[in-house]
Amino acid sequence: MFSLTQLIRRSAQINPNGVATSMNGRVSTWQQLLSQVANLAGGLKQLGIKTDDRVAILALNSDRYYQSMFAIPWAGAVNVPINCRLADPEIQFWLEDCQASTLLVDKAFADRIPALKPQLPALKHVIYMDDDEPPHGFINFDSLLSSSPVTDAGRGNDDLAAIYYTGGTTGRSKGVMLSHQNLVSNTLQAGNFIKVSDNERILHVAPMFHIADGVMINACAMVAGSNYFLPSFEPIAFMKAVQEHKIQRMLVVPTMINMIVNHPEVASYDLSSLTDIVYGASPIPEAVIVRAMEVLPHTRFYQGYGQTETSPFITGLAPEYHTTTGPLSGRLNSAGRAIPGVEVAILNESHEPVAPGEIGEICLKGPNVMLGYLGLPEITEKALNNGWLHTGDSGRLDKEGFVYIVDRVKDMIVSGGENVYSIEVENAIHKHPSVAQCAVIGIPNEKWGEQVHAIIVPTSGATADEAVIMEHCRALIADYKCPRSISIHNGPLPLSGAGKILKNELREPYWDTKARSIN
Repeated sequence: MFSLTQLIRRSAQINPNGVATSMNGRVSTWQQLLSQVANLAGGLKQLGIKTDDRVAILALNSDRYYQSMFAIPWAGAVNVPINCRLADPEIQFWLEDCQASTLLVDKAFADRIPALKPQLPALKHVIYMDDDEPPHGFINFDSLLSSSPVTDAGRGNDDLAAIYYTGGTTGRSKGVMLSHQNLVSNTLQAGNFIKVSDNERILHVAPMFHIADGVMINACAMVAGSNYFLPSFEPIAFMKAVQEHKIQRMLVVPTMINMIVNHPEVASYDLSSLTDIVYGASPIPEAVIVRAMEVLPHTRFYQGYGQTETSPFITGLAPEYHTTTGPLSGRLNSAGRAIPGVEVAILNESHEPVAPGEIGEICLKGPNVMLGYLGLPEITEKALNNGWLHTGDSGRLDKEGFVYIVDRVKDMIVSGGENVYSIEVENAIHKHPSVAQCAVIGIPNEKWGEQVHAIIVPTSGATADEAVIMEHCRALIADYKCPRSISIHNGPLPLSGAGKILKNELREPYWDTKARSIN
């Protein structure tokens, strides 16, 4: 049976005394972690958590986050990791949409909960994950760890395991429903590709709320490895952690690689233990990966392409293709080939396969494809059209099965590994009274890959002040979604015959010197 909790039961069986988690002096073996998970699940059950209840987590990376990711399904409930970069209205929408009954929160976000909780009638319990005294009305995490253990609920296969939210072109986030089979099968698929091995030391530096690090959470449990944690990414802290703990593997986004390998102090730290780096969530500029291979010559690099709806890996570019010379060169701009168990096709608008080299939409089949979008059957049916998941990315497939991403069918910007859907930003901007018309596009940025750029037409007689618009956006949406630059357009924006803004025309001046329309 495909089951998330089976992963940790096996690890406790084959490596009971090996380090499972380590953070801030708290070290747990796999046998201890198994007990902690059973106890924490018992505490959740005592609170009244029932099968399929939604339990959300709003916190920075930690060992307690890791425990919770397995205790929730052990109790028969459903994980809902919350993006901790969201603005309060967005957090409220996610919790309300999934009808979360319980929220685990750490010190970094606890002060935001009193204002949110009255707006969330389904939210009955808030659990505080830090060591100090919990705020009034919060439940102490450690008190739940002292609860009597309960037997694993036995959830698996097509049972709902997690809801990961993603942006949406309809202007609202969509809850991607992932089953135990989805998540475990993709762990097996990705684990085979990245060649994760027993007892590895893995550093969680990418945010644990992100489905990409979810693979590393499960992969480490699959091989009874050791998990180390940084609350969030900072280059010096990262390099110190690698040196101190002899970290062997991590998953990062390209912006993190860029910040590490170009850091002035990178040569001052011993990073020789770092044998494997998995990167993804956004394309990487070739200059950055070439620099990374120079700075870290002992490290194997794996690129992963995927999306939340696919749990998330679809394709991968193996280390041997991370080269600029020899017969295997020329692949650095590709997203690699389909990982085992995934069938990839490039389909045209009639849902028919195109010839190798021709551009169409990247589509796939596999056991890692989502159950659907929570409460959105029509959007689910469209995404899973004719048995294929439609990624919304356009690309081509060469004769050797390498996928090349060309552009996005969906109106999405990838900045620093985070997906930003332009309509969400446009909706926020349009709420300002001085804005008559606006379009949000992605433009090149050497550090973040792409940056959010807004083009605004002011209302008649009004002046659209850039600083004011940016501040207005920060009150409504997450900071990473807010425009990093704004241009004022004197006159109406170009429209199609159907009245849609022609964003390709607006993007063209920024991308006309680039080989592809994403960076």
